[in-house]
Amino acid sequence: MNIISLLVNIGIVAILLTALIYFWNRKISLIDSFLQNFCGALFVFSGWVKAVDPVGTAYKMEQYFEHFESTFAATWMKFIAPLFPLLGKFSISFSIFMIVLEIVLGVMLILGAYRKLTAWLFFGIILFFTALTGFTYLTGYVPEGVNFFDFSNWGLYSENNMKVKDCGCFGDFIKLEPKISFFKDIFLLIPAIWFLFRWKKLHQIFSPSLRTAVTAFSTLGLILFCLSNFVWNEPMIDFRPFKKGVNIKEQLEKEKKAAADVEITAWSLKNKASGELKVVPNDEYMKNFAKYPKAEWSVVDQIKSKPTIPITKISDFEITDVSNMSMTDFILSDSRNALVVISPKVKYKSKSEMVTVTDSLFVSDTLYFGKKKDSISIVSRFDKMVTKELKKNIYTWDPEFLHRMKTVIVPFIDSLKAEGVTYYAVIGGMSEEALADLKKTIGFEMTYYIADDILLKTIMRSNPGIMHLRNGVVINKWHYKQLPDVKEVREQQFHYDSLKLY
Repeated sequence: MNIISLLVNIGIVAILLTALIYFWNRKISLIDSFLQNFCGALFVFSGWVKAVDPVGTAYKMEQYFEHFESTFAATWMKFIAPLFPLLGKFSISFSIFMIVLEIVLGVMLILGAYRKLTAWLFFGIILFFTALTGFTYLTGYVPEGVNFFDFSNWGLYSENNMKVKDCGCFGDFIKLEPKISFFKDIFLLIPAIWFLFRWKKLHQIFSPSLRTAVTAFSTLGLILFCLSNFVWNEPMIDFRPFKKGVNIKEQLEKEKKAAADVEITAWSLKNKASGELKVVPNDEYMKNFAKYPKAEWSVVDQIKSKPTIPITKISDFEITDVSNMSMTDFILSDSRNALVVISPKVKYKSKSEMVTVTDSLFVSDTLYFGKKKDSISIVSRFDKMVTKELKKNIYTWDPEFLHRMKTVIVPFIDSLKAEGVTYYAVIGGMSEEALADLKKTIGFEMTYYIADDILLKTIMRSNPGIMHLRNGVVINKWHYKQLPDVKEVREQQFHYDSLKLY
């Protein structure tokens, strides 16, 4: 589905709702009623596809807050910058608040509840969305090293300049180009302003008390629904690239081929003397290369063709061991049932301490033997015990994470070891020393690998969670609070052998 088909479907829903309301009350304004229903249905849908995965929206907001901080810190408005790291700490709460507000506003628009308040809230949230999508799109004109507010140094548009690649308006359901997202919100400003002047003409259905009750129960129900999709379980519907049934190995190969087949279509050039920006088609640039000497022109960007298939986060699927050796092919080619413990981030504190260690000292003796004493043997013998001071990092791990691992994850894996499964953990960005200490603290013999934390956040919302892989295919994913019964896994996931005794 694309944005056009989505808007057409929402328009059809809005027409049907308007017809029903008009049949019930012929005094309504059809234009006002249609706009109410269209904007309301759009908000309900766009909010719902985010409500099934509020953590995804939280991660998106963290990206915005991070770039807002760096942008404002370099301007006279730097006093605003410290606000964004604070918001980042509460990104999941902010995400739930915005999602619930969006859906409830949609419901209130359709019902006609609290019309003046609804009109102003709708206008406010559209302004907020426009600021986000506008920032996403307009950073395409901001070259690397240039601040967003340094307008005089903006250049030609390039997707490579963008700080946030998509706005997340529809979560992972539809990925819109930033330009389309921005223009969508500009368009929605029209009904938003319209409602401010026409709020008294907006239709109302049901009694005031019933409208209030529906609004209140919707708010409470949506909060619980959002929580259920990350606190108690993985998202109810998985729109992410790593959803159940996806063949990561095949898709990775397809995306790599599509990326390799991308061609340069034009060159973005800048004249060093005049500052002139120019886009030259690739064929012309290759034929007249001498016309653009490096002494006079610099290459700002390469404009490339679109890949034949969308490039997803699967293209970033890279897992390494502690020595930075890639284990990706090994993992995706493994024909065994693999239980992969995923943890995007493990919280810990560390401090350096001087510790006393005891060491053994040996001395070497040279022995000569043979008639001519021409044969030599060097032997070591114990000399003495010595103590020395060493600097060592002491790690204190998040007790809640350790509890989840020791009481839930480890027993589950341990109960399936007899099935010949392979199992390992993949942790987001951690040093070899820290990883070794974590392994020792958990006390379970398991191989630990490393991957990008953003990749792991995309794969699994639970921390920790388990992904079942076989031949590079995602068989299943489980939240640590929703691990299945071991017998069920044997029968349904591992192709249960009825002749085998358990």
